[in-house]
Amino acid sequence: MEIDAAVRASSDGRLRTKYDNAVYVVQRAFALYPFEEIAFSFNGGKDSTVLLHLIRAGYYLHKTSCGDEAQINTVQNCPLRTIYFETPCAFPEINSFTYETVSTYGLPLETIRSDFKSGLEGLLKEKSTKAIFIGTRIGDPNAVGQEQFSPSSPGWPPFMRVNPILDWSYRDVWSFLLTCKVKYCSLYDEGYTSIGSIYDTVPNALLSDSSTGNSFRPAYMLSDGRLERAGRAKKTSNNTETNSVASNGMNNAEGEQMIARSASVIVVGDEILFGTVEDKFGAALCKKLHEIGWRVSHVTVVHNEIDSVAEEVKQCKSTDDVVFIFGGLGPLHSDISLAGVAKAFGVRLAPDEEFEEHLSQLIGNSYIGDRNEMALLPEGITELLHHKMLPLPLIKCKNLIILSATNVDELDMEWNCLLDTQESGLLRTKPFVSKHLSTLLPDVKIAPVVAKLCLEFSDVYIGMMPVIGGSHRISRTGPLVVSLVGKDYQRVEGAAAKLSGSFEGLFSQVDSCK
Repeated sequence: MEIDAAVRASSDGRLRTKYDNAVYVVQRAFALYPFEEIAFSFNGGKDSTVLLHLIRAGYYLHKTSCGDEAQINTVQNCPLRTIYFETPCAFPEINSFTYETVSTYGLPLETIRSDFKSGLEGLLKEKSTKAIFIGTRIGDPNAVGQEQFSPSSPGWPPFMRVNPILDWSYRDVWSFLLTCKVKYCSLYDEGYTSIGSIYDTVPNALLSDSSTGNSFRPAYMLSDGRLERAGRAKKTSNNTETNSVASNGMNNAEGEQMIARSASVIVVGDEILFGTVEDKFGAALCKKLHEIGWRVSHVTVVHNEIDSVAEEVKQCKSTDDVVFIFGGLGPLHSDISLAGVAKAFGVRLAPDEEFEEHLSQLIGNSYIGDRNEMALLPEGITELLHHKMLPLPLIKCKNLIILSATNVDELDMEWNCLLDTQESGLLRTKPFVSKHLSTLLPDVKIAPVVAKLCLEFSDVYIGMMPVIGGSHRISRTGPLVVSLVGKDYQRVEGAAAKLSGSFEGLFSQVDSCK
């Protein structure tokens, strides 16, 4: 069988692994369901073209493993029921390629000219259909929560979705097509990298051939698979990310202003909320931010739940210059931080081939089970922050930075790398100065004076200051310490003098200004 032979002869070990896993899923489907109750959804795109040939190879291997040599000619083509949802807004080239391919491989075609859900309902009423092969990849909008065998969603006709290429990347798709030398839609040779309708798809500008000005290089020459959908028209969102975009390209002059930049810290960890582990990252990061003149708006700990992370990120990213997030990274089912970030920004997770290469170098080729899942990053908003001291680049999504530190020493290292990386956006601003006054007066006595000071010195943090603690008692019977923190030394001194003058001789300084 030519597909199987071509992949086996390839020197691309990654492709062979992906192929073996995919054809196993295909063979498993043919073992589980009667052939006449299985269908194949084909749309003429590159992904479903890959799937077509994987089904052919898987069916061949399934039949030959059963010793059914008598049907060898039929096996080569796999006459599986094929569904094509034809729409008036499809590219003519897609329609032509679809019908040509169906004819070439002897596929019994059922053309449906209605929406996907209605078409499936009608199809399943006419013919018993237990499973449908679909060319869904993990980065696709409808791939969230799917596995290689996934029942249809509630409210849809009941059938099993079979996704053999769920974990394939853009690079994997093209490696297969080029290795097997199979025909694909001609639009991909004209710079189209992801094909939708004629109304929302244009050639990918990243493939523009500067030497001619009017032509585009083939889709397989796109070096960054994360930008596969760059040729799709973008819908304008009502909730524009104005603050996030602005903070991604911070103005150096603005960094010297008296007003501090703000950051928030999100820690993801059920173990902290259960009380089994103490959060040390939040306090450590607050101190580091304070040292470079940044104000921390708040620190929060959330459950290892996608919605919990998404809700917190969505709120913080629109109010703070930078958001930091810890925890929930890795191959475990509870490592959902990246999915939460993607949901907060309204994008999907997609394989990041550059990050996956870094992972491969770090953990070795022997670890292949969930490695691809660890390289799924929010599509279109992810920037990798490199530094020679980092074993893996840090992940930045617009104004959100994901820290992978597992202890305070690693946090120190990551922090120093961020400060040394211009792309992080962590500009040093005018440092805070502070003054701390101690008194034995009861808080109810000084409260009215402090309230007036807050109005007069609005640029000085007095009382419950979110960076270093504010007004607090060291103990119930000990003195009350009032902290005054700001960016203007004279203003901090003025507020401290006015507070001390209001209670002559009853306040003393407990440390010097920093």
